[in-house]
Order: sequence, then structure tokens, then C-alpha cells
Amino acid sequence: MLSFVPARIMSRRSLNAYQLDHPVFARIERYLHPWMALVCGNSQAIVAELRDEGIDPAKLRLIYNGIDTEIYEQSFDRDSARSALGIAVNATVFVIVANLIPYKGHADLIVAFSQIKSRLRHPWFLFCLGRDDGIAAQLQSQIDAEGLRENIRLMGARSDVPDFLRMADIGVLCSHEEGFSNAILEGMAAGLPMVVTDVGGNAEAVVDGQTGYVVPPHDSAALGEALLKMADNSSRTAMGEAGRQRTRERFSMSACIDAYEALYREVGAGQHPN
Repeated sequence: MLSFVPARIMSRRSLNAYQLDHPVFARIERYLHPWMALVCGNSQAIVAELRDEGIDPAKLRLIYNGIDTEIYEQSFDRDSARSALGIAVNATVFVIVANLIPYKGHADLIVAFSQIKSRLRHPWFLFCLGRDDGIAAQLQSQIDAEGLRENIRLMGARSDVPDFLRMADIGVLCSHEEGFSNAILEGMAAGLPMVVTDVGGNAEAVVDGQTGYVVPPHDSAALGEALLKMADNSSRTAMGEAGRQRTRERFSMSACIDAYEALYREVGAGQHPN
């Protein structure tokens, strides 16, 4: 569709905390806001921040991220994948997919496990998948100090993340800030019940008590209790399946593409607010 209607669209995919470190960029952004035809955020939390920055609510649009769920629908030998890593049949496997950056909350997670380790009824492992952005040595020292070397493994950046998700039992994301996390969606698509912190759009993806648990950020005690509760929850498989279905219905790649196509058609037809 060709259009000669001049229009500008802005999209923000993270909370505006970055503006504190880049005040000049923040001023430029806010200067440009009135010139935008439409402004799009990928979570209600981001859209709310944009509204607070003075953007006309009529110009705001919400379009969630979408992921390709096809790989999680394919057959997978879970037992063999676990056996290759020396994981016992009755072990509880947790997984977090997040680069090793302070705001991702890995240190909180290690403290959480140190607080509940004596109450976990089965052997357990936590696999941390993600690129080291400078804190791996610090985290490993923390793991060793808590006596968790045999339980918590820093796996680095991986190309086989879907395999880890499909062999795990529980997914975790304990960030201090997020926009809208694809890592959560991928865990849900793999059928994992999720334990996440209530930042950004996390609570928009995970329905507390139905597809996982949502806890406050920076709260290792609450995080640990949620992990323990999930480990002991006889309904966790059903919660994971509910999350998988929610991802199919609301966060698929096709749903995301359809929403953006509708956005561009709206602009192209000149239907956007002036």
C-alpha cells in the first residue's frame, strides 16, 4: 500500500530508566514526542511511562512482543538431554535466561536458593544461560561461598537455549527492570511455569497464580519462597501448560505481525491523531 501521508512512528521497548544516564538523549526524545503520529510501547508499563512523559494518550499504542513458538512444538527427548548433563530423574531443574548484568538479579537468585536449599525435597539444579557482561566471577564466588557449586551452573551464552527450556521444570526471571521480556515468553512457550519479578511487563505476561508467580524485585526472601512453593506445587505442570496456551493466543509472532500491520495501515490511511 502506497501512501503520501507524512507520518512518524516511535517505538520504545524498555522502561525509561536509561534516561537517567543519558539526559541529553532524554531531552531530544521529549522534544520529538509531539512530532510523532503514533507512539508504540510493548508493555502497559512502558505505555504508562510514555503517557507520563506528556504524550497524547490518543497517540499511544500497545503492541506486545511476539515469538516463534514452532520449535517448542517439536518432539524432544527430555530424558536424554537431562542424562547428558548428569541430572537425576527426580531432580527439579530451574532455568534463567538472562545475560550476566547486575540488574538481571542473579545475585538475588543465589541468595534465594541459599535460603531455601535445606527445604527443597528433591535434588535440584539451576542453569544460568547468558553472556557474561562482567560479573560471572563475582557470581561464581557468591555461589561457592553459599556452598551451591554443585547446584548452580553458569553456562554462558548458548545456542541451544530451547533445549534447556524444554528439559527444565521451572523458569525464572528476577530482573530489577524490564520492558517486556522475550525470555519469559520463551519459557512459557516451552511449558514452564514461571517465577518472575513484578517489573515492567513481567506481570502482563505471567498471570500470578495461574501461569506462575509474580514477586517483588530486590526481595530474595519472597523470591525464594515462590521458588520453593513452585517446586512443591503438584499443579505446576498445569500452570506451565496454561502459560504455553497463553503464549500461543496472545504472544505469537503472527499476532505481533498482525498488530504492526494494522498500525501501519492506520498511519498510511491518515487515520492517526494530528
